[in-house]
Amino acid sequence: MSEENKYILQVKDLHTSFATDAGEVRAVNGVSFNLEPGKTLGIVGESGSGKSVTSYSIMQILAETGKITGGEVLYRGEDISKWNEKQMQKFRGEKCSIIFQDPMTSLNPVFTIGNQLMEAILLHTDKDKKQARERAIEMLTLVGVNEPESRLKQYPHELSGGMRQRVMIAMALVCEPDILIADEPTTALDVTIQAQILELMMELKDKLGMAIIMITHDLGIVASMCDRIAVMYAGRIVETGTCDEIFYNPKHEYTKGLLESIPRLDSTKHEKLIPIEGNPVDLLNPPEGCAFAHRCKNCMKICLRENPPKTDFSETHYAHCFMNQKVCMEGGNTNE
Repeated sequence: MSEENKYILQVKDLHTSFATDAGEVRAVNGVSFNLEPGKTLGIVGESGSGKSVTSYSIMQILAETGKITGGEVLYRGEDISKWNEKQMQKFRGEKCSIIFQDPMTSLNPVFTIGNQLMEAILLHTDKDKKQARERAIEMLTLVGVNEPESRLKQYPHELSGGMRQRVMIAMALVCEPDILIADEPTTALDVTIQAQILELMMELKDKLGMAIIMITHDLGIVASMCDRIAVMYAGRIVETGTCDEIFYNPKHEYTKGLLESIPRLDSTKHEKLIPIEGNPVDLLNPPEGCAFAHRCKNCMKICLRENPPKTDFSETHYAHCFMNQKVCMEGGNTNE
């Protein structure tokens, strides 16, 4: 099987910048990853690490001041970063959809739920109004919205947060896209509704056979639903691997810090949670060496001067951290 057929989406050395009065903000700085059909990739990291900007770059829905300055975004082997707006409009919705963090700001408050759902169907399919209405009811039923026919006549403010998020999922999936990008889809929801939404997304993934990019800062979410994890910091992917590799054998100091700062249910003794000290890096004035160096408890002199090279631990697992180079140079085994 060729590389183009194996992966539905390939992001290669993606760079995205924003022009500001103070200078250029390099929000995405050489991000690369592959997405297989029917699989789920989790992108994790603190706020400001470039997770959302990566997804907006794929969809080409950046703010006016933002632009892709380098790299490729390949959908089924074709570079969509070179596509015109008409081609991208067809891509959005039909091939790739996105669920945003806050459904209240994503849904139009002056149009009914039915109007907004039907608009997406009429825009991307050849269905007429009657068929679009039937499809809207079918999708609302699929995502677990009760009394879907009466919901079509309601406005976003008349629904609860969980119900609005279900409507957003219905809108994203109404054209059965190949790829779904979920940008922190459960941030504004309480824990029980979160679990329902995540379970619903996994059910729909299996039913429709689509691939998912799950963007979150919650490692608990990625543990339960992702096949692979990419850890982002300061616009770069610093480590990537399977769920087991990231959770049981983390190799980057930032990944270790994230894991130490969350409670574990499988712990047999009381362990104190250790937060990551300091603040995220200023992308307007990034440091010369490793972006995490100033917050890293194992920082070495070389970390402040140079960006760490890539160290491979398996076909699926690599990290950018000088600590792994140190282990290699001292004659140790990085896979231990």
